[in-house]
Amino acid sequence: MNKILATTVAAAALVASVAAAGATELRLSHQWSNKDVRHKVAQIVADEVKAAGVDLDIKIFGSKSLFKPREQYKPLSRGQLDMSVLPLSYAGGQQPAYNLTLMPGLVKNHDHAARLSDSDFMAALEEKMAADDVMVLVHGYLAGGFVGKDKCITGPDDVEGLQMRAAGKSFEQMLAGAGASIASMASSEIYNAMQTGVLDAANTSSSSFVSYRIYEQAACYTPAGDVALWFMYQPLLMNKTTFEGLTEEQQQALLDASEKAEAFYLEEAKKQDAASVEVYKEAGVEIAEMTQEEFDAWRELAKETSYKAFVEEVPDGQELLDMALAVE
Repeated sequence: MNKILATTVAAAALVASVAAAGATELRLSHQWSNKDVRHKVAQIVADEVKAAGVDLDIKIFGSKSLFKPREQYKPLSRGQLDMSVLPLSYAGGQQPAYNLTLMPGLVKNHDHAARLSDSDFMAALEEKMAADDVMVLVHGYLAGGFVGKDKCITGPDDVEGLQMRAAGKSFEQMLAGAGASIASMASSEIYNAMQTGVLDAANTSSSSFVSYRIYEQAACYTPAGDVALWFMYQPLLMNKTTFEGLTEEQQQALLDASEKAEAFYLEEAKKQDAASVEVYKEAGVEIAEMTQEEFDAWRELAKETSYKAFVEEVPDGQELLDMALAVE
């Protein structure tokens, strides 16, 4: 009798272990808090996949808890990390072409960003990602603008002689071309630098302008509006081999969840820009708008500075740049 019972228990344990083995857990890394839109995008994918009931769980490691922000692409490409929400330009050291995803004047507004994500330009970048065993699940761009401590920054003529912080190498090259002096620092350091007179103006994302309370040091804010100079591509990426190793049902659940998350991402990105304007208005900061003519002037300057440097540094840079500029 005891033998029969023991056999039954062993069989039950075997079934349980097989069932447990059928549930796949994926690890997703990002650098932001759980209030950030990029975390919410990841959470939508995780929640939708769980609701699909395909034995697939996505565990999210936010706030830099698994990998440092700029050190996520390499483990992702090696299969040591399954998924990441990552500013792709962070991996510009491994793939210089990715620097095009943080280039001044390349993206005009959020709808234009969405068209870029669905273009031959993005397909060419995705080919480079595939060579690194990486694929895109969710496309998304976030926008930003300028703040001035004493004056409004809308066109190139406004920055001559100013000490400025820019977001990214390409923006530093362009602003230097307009006559600004560049002070490189993290966005978290802008507040103190403006407070102590180290900075006259700065350039970063809409969300950073709010979260770091830079409105307390600014006289004027030029937000991302109908046209915006600063856009940064920040997709949800996945290791390609890991994706291909999932069942068809799991793959489809991931793709369906990602489609829903991408639509949310686009709408929330637009809302963040508008919300930042309200915060600055309430703080008594003047709101300036960049005109199409000023945007065009910045782009012409970018062509002579950051675009030129990119083409010189990247073997197929001109071809990629032309593909991006061809998207209306």
